[in-house]
Amino acid sequence: MQRGTGACELPESRVLLRFGGCIKRGWVAPCPHPSPPPASATRWGRSVQRRIASLSREYEAVYIFDAGLEDAAINDKLAKHHGLLGTQQEITLDHWGRRQLAYKIGTKETGYYVIARFHAEAKVLPEYERSLKLDDSVIRYLITVREHDLGAPPMTEEQLAARRKTDDDDDDEE
Repeated sequence: MQRGTGACELPESRVLLRFGGCIKRGWVAPCPHPSPPPASATRWGRSVQRRIASLSREYEAVYIFDAGLEDAAINDKLAKHHGLLGTQQEITLDHWGRRQLAYKIGTKETGYYVIARFHAEAKVLPEYERSLKLDDSVIRYLITVREHDLGAPPMTEEQLAARRKTDDDDDDEE
């Protein structure tokens, strides 16, 4: 039996093959010889995957470094990791400093927290994460897609004045 010919021969009774599954008496079973999906499906899927991988999105990463490291060593490690991103835009760093961990991680009770905001393509993230995993001085890290700023959008002075006026009017109704 050749793979992908569209026919599946099993020792039981009649079996029909349709896109990788054998239909037999009303139920679907995995087929040992699945036929390939139509060419149009694979072409469309690959183009979408390429388009998604080439999108530059804004990410936010939180790192917890070993608290025993010097500030210069932490900055060197950040520069090394961020060099893998290959971004032309500026990376915003927010150093929170040394803090007590919420719970003990291994033998560590304190860590040095850093938050980074950067733009990068999705295809560079696996290598970036791999370098973070291999770095022993990184206790934990979390990378998220930054979709928008948290909280309400900033208000203009006119909007603030209008809101104060309506809040003052509500108090008079008692």
